[in-house]
Amino acid sequence: MKVTVIFVMNLFVLTALGDVTNARSKNRGKGSMWWGIAKAGEPNNLSPISPGGVYMDLSSAHGTLRRKQRRLARENPGLLVALHKGANNAIHECQHQFRNQRWNCSTRAFPRGKNLFGKIVDKGCRETAFIYAITSAAVTHAIARACSEGSIDTCNCETHYKGRPHVSGNGGGAAVAGVRDFEWGGCSDNIGFGFTVSREFVDAGERGKTIREKMNLHNNEAGRWHVKDQMRQECKCHGMSGSCTIKTCWMRLPPFRVIGDLLKDRFDGASHVAASGHHRNNNNAHQNRPPKNPKLNAISSNSIHSKRENRRKHKYGFQLKPFNPEHKPPGTKDLVYYEMSPGFCEKNPKLGIQGTHGRLCNDTSMGVDGCDIMCCGRGYRTQEVVVFERCNCTFHWCCEVKCDVCRTKRTIHTCV
Repeated sequence: MKVTVIFVMNLFVLTALGDVTNARSKNRGKGSMWWGIAKAGEPNNLSPISPGGVYMDLSSAHGTLRRKQRRLARENPGLLVALHKGANNAIHECQHQFRNQRWNCSTRAFPRGKNLFGKIVDKGCRETAFIYAITSAAVTHAIARACSEGSIDTCNCETHYKGRPHVSGNGGGAAVAGVRDFEWGGCSDNIGFGFTVSREFVDAGERGKTIREKMNLHNNEAGRWHVKDQMRQECKCHGMSGSCTIKTCWMRLPPFRVIGDLLKDRFDGASHVAASGHHRNNNNAHQNRPPKNPKLNAISSNSIHSKRENRRKHKYGFQLKPFNPEHKPPGTKDLVYYEMSPGFCEKNPKLGIQGTHGRLCNDTSMGVDGCDIMCCGRGYRTQEVVVFERCNCTFHWCCEVKCDVCRTKRTIHTCV
């Protein structure tokens, strides 16, 4: 069933909120308010208007956006839908990646974005680095995919490959006249538009002047690069009886879980940088800029103006210094932090940390989900619980699956 989403944007509210943006300038680098857009469309903001239709009032979500972000949303109808999806994908992926660790990426029931992940984002630690990277990556992924799906009015499929045949090589690389391996076609995900708009939107509040803002910019950029580098070729064969007389190929992004796995690996090996890192314009080790690729020219005809991008490129031309001078500088796709992580064992209301009391653990594991590590040496409680679950499922023609409800006992372990 197709669902139609209607957005109501109160222009009066958008104008009035300009003063709020200036009042929040003192909080630059201390959390991204736009994360609150993930809460837009929850049951308390939804009201059915017709069968198959949903009314979504995003006027409250606009209160979490800066002036530039609201302008981007106005200039690119459909962008808010992609941002909403991207923000939620980031939350779900973060919670999946850290489901078995002391910090489990829990979110708070606040409509304001900065408080969405709790006050942990006030610290420049590696958990904050992951939050910024995963949210930036999710927005890039969602926008690129939305373009190919036709959900954003100002972009469409990536056109760089359109109509360009790929000629096969012959042994040493010489092309065989008239023979093609495949032909570019289909609808490629528009990673050029996704990368650039993500930069414009996600980095809107970061000026790159303080160590915290540089950390945020670096991690945002790392998340985007992980998405861009995962563009993969997909093909479809055409011909009689399953033959592959003609093969059409396009470029597509993988499921977001692939990006989440890569960023989790970067979290485990995050780079500790010095808080006194200074700005360098001539940086050869780390140049946080999109490549000069014809694919990115596809966005020049939409509402994201190239002049605006050129004026802000300088804020990415910096090199963060490693805390240990003997270590190499962090690379483009590395996550960086400058403060050590707080302890997540005990409850810390100041940072919104709930502690690990009552958390489930695995008594046979030697990893981070094991009871020794999860419970911080406090010990754990073992108990048996009764679980009701579906079992003995069978398929009945046509088209129904019938299952029994089985009652089983399970042993669980919880931290004291």
